Amino acid sequence: MSLDLTDIGLVTAVVVIAALFWRSHGIRERALIYTRRFCQREEVEFLDDTVGLEKLALMKDRHGKRRITRIYRFEFTVTGGERYPGHTYVQGGHVQRVELPPHRYTPPPERVH
Repeated sequence: MSLDLTDIGLVTAVVVIAALFWRSHGIRERALIYTRRFCQREEVEFLDDTVGLEKLALMKDRHGKRRITRIYRFEFTVTGGERYPGHTYVQGGHVQRVELPPHRYTPPPERVH
């Protein structure tokens, strides 16, 4: 059994696609962990425990260079009644920011001593 150039090309393509899928999965997991922690800090409830890739875009990084940016969408609530969409921005595998739209705020109940 001998391998020709077509076989080598096909194997290479499969390996590259698998590597890109694996990297994309790791980036999504980092976005999920970061988003979950962000929601805890902001005292909002992160719903469905998931982030979904909404789009890929070319956006400028902090140095002005255009980079591929993954924008993940998630939902959160403050009151338990309304669902709000939020976005997590990831460039080069690093979370750049999480955005929450204006939403209803309910202060925590006062403690009685």
